[in-house]
Amino acid sequence: MTQPEVRFVVGTAGHIDHGKTALVRALTGIDCDRWEQEKARGITIDLGFAHLEAEGAQVGFVDVPGHERFLHNALAGLGGIKVMLLVVAADEGVKPQTREHLDICRLLEIPKALVALTKTDLVSPDLMELAALEVEELLEPTPFAGAEILPVSSVTGEGVDALVARLLALGKEAAGAASAEGTSRAEAGEELSRLPVDRAFVLPGVGVVVTGTLVRGRVAPGDTLEVLPPPPKAPTARVRAVQVHGATREAAEAGERASLQLSGIELEDLERGRQLVTPGAYRTTRSLLARFHLLEDAGPHGLSRLGNAFHPVRLHCFASEVVGKVRSVGEPLEPGDTGVVELRLAAPVVAVRGDRYVVRRLSPAATLGGGEILDPHFRRRRGEALAAAGRALDGDLSQALLFWVRETGEAAQETPDLAPRLGWPVVAVRRKLAELAQEGRLLQVTTPGGEATDRWLDPEAFRRVEDRARKALEEHYRRDRLSRGMPKAEAVQRILPGEAAALAPTYLAWLAARDVLSVAGDLVTEPGRGDQLTGEESALAKKVTTAFEAAGLAPPSPAELARRLGAKPKIFEGILRFLVERERLVRLPGGLVLAAAAVESLADELRATGWQRFAVPQFKDRFGLSRKWAIPLLEHLDSRGVTRRDGSERVVLPPL
Repeated sequence: MTQPEVRFVVGTAGHIDHGKTALVRALTGIDCDRWEQEKARGITIDLGFAHLEAEGAQVGFVDVPGHERFLHNALAGLGGIKVMLLVVAADEGVKPQTREHLDICRLLEIPKALVALTKTDLVSPDLMELAALEVEELLEPTPFAGAEILPVSSVTGEGVDALVARLLALGKEAAGAASAEGTSRAEAGEELSRLPVDRAFVLPGVGVVVTGTLVRGRVAPGDTLEVLPPPPKAPTARVRAVQVHGATREAAEAGERASLQLSGIELEDLERGRQLVTPGAYRTTRSLLARFHLLEDAGPHGLSRLGNAFHPVRLHCFASEVVGKVRSVGEPLEPGDTGVVELRLAAPVVAVRGDRYVVRRLSPAATLGGGEILDPHFRRRRGEALAAAGRALDGDLSQALLFWVRETGEAAQETPDLAPRLGWPVVAVRRKLAELAQEGRLLQVTTPGGEATDRWLDPEAFRRVEDRARKALEEHYRRDRLSRGMPKAEAVQRILPGEAAALAPTYLAWLAARDVLSVAGDLVTEPGRGDQLTGEESALAKKVTTAFEAAGLAPPSPAELARRLGAKPKIFEGILRFLVERERLVRLPGGLVLAAAAVESLADELRATGWQRFAVPQFKDRFGLSRKWAIPLLEHLDSRGVTRRDGSERVVLPPL
């Protein structure tokens, strides 16, 4: 079967009984009213679907209900629409639902519009001209100003061919722009699939079937798709067959209405509002930040302004319909204003940055406004932090990415955590982040060996780490000038808060490369910090060393020697540790200190005894030691490999 060159979907809009369904039937030959109740009452209650193929184009039609009671059904089918076909009856002109449907299409930013002035067979040319002027006036303040208005009669067929020709031309323009965008996404590795479900049913002998407009990617038999929000029984479904407008296809492409025959899932888990998506590419959310336009006539509908207090609403996003609440994050919004709002939902939805949405009042139902999702996974804030987030995220994609990286602080942002916010594959997000890093606006986290990782850091966050590292070392040496350095574990704790500690090897390597610190084993020090003492400290160190060396194996206690030398305890302890760290003194368990030379002499004498084994009493008697000194000395000799304990005795080991 020859594939159409372009594919697009047209959505009808307009007041009840203005002839939307009859017009679609005249255009396609398909009656969109599927229910007996619809045929009996003569009104459309739920979504209807039709199609035509002409001039190499495949046109899908979504016929929406015109009655205000069924507007929630209409909203479920307008996602992915490329052309709005506004239907206005020439004998009645603009009516309330004409205006509300037009507002919704404006909020959803449907790119193209065409007006069908129907029932022309019932009016005179003068009345038809008046109706057209009324429509022009309605469209003037909207993005659809200047849209063509074509007279048509579904009864006589007058104007139907001209309407088809103009729909094809507009649709090809819209599809061309969408195709260019899709090609760009494909080149960037962004071909993820996403189909919001607007109908689900069981066909005898076939099984579970869902329908919807494929807003991104392609779906083919054999594909496994994730169901979001996830049902309790089966989180995924397998595609058994694909149909587009009743014809079996090898794949459905973005922009087409598709029917998918599924396996591995029950009908009860596929109600309207769920989405079938590439596994792992999307996430659900209940907290969003969005750009919001409060409609000019929102005041008469009971919302004269939107302030910083939450207002109960109903959110419509693709086929999802969820109760929630909304508030402004900046100045209060008056009717006609556009600003940034926070949305909190009672149930999860699937959303990405850039999705369009509509907000309606709960009761009595009325459209209040809508706009574009800025952050589908918004972390709640208060006060100025909330307003600052609104300002940052209301910018371009680069600003949003920079903000999301900044909010992770020193812990850095991982690429896979950003991808679902955009509905992009990780590779495409990584490419964009790399561009920002090349511009110097981000830092890519590396391993200590310099290999790139998939984490990104705000340069300001690194500067904070750098400042903390300098201050931590300054404070450490101010408290203890003679310290060889700060233990690495302590340095990490003081320099890297929370989750940032997991990146300690990278941060320490970066800080060392910038001469902020040096790492020597388990110590962190100031670069180039020498072992030189002041004149007074050097003199005191010499006296301490001389005293301990002269005392041999019977040295004074540190406190006694400090009193004898008239040294201040804190300074004396610093000198003592300085000499121990440089192995001129030895500190034994229990705080005993003696000269390193005395220990070396003891080891030499022990080997010279010719003993192969000895007991503690022999050792004490031979070297004139008390038990207080004998046991710590033997443990020290064990640790150095001079002796080895064997039961109650020691074995003398040969020198290495």
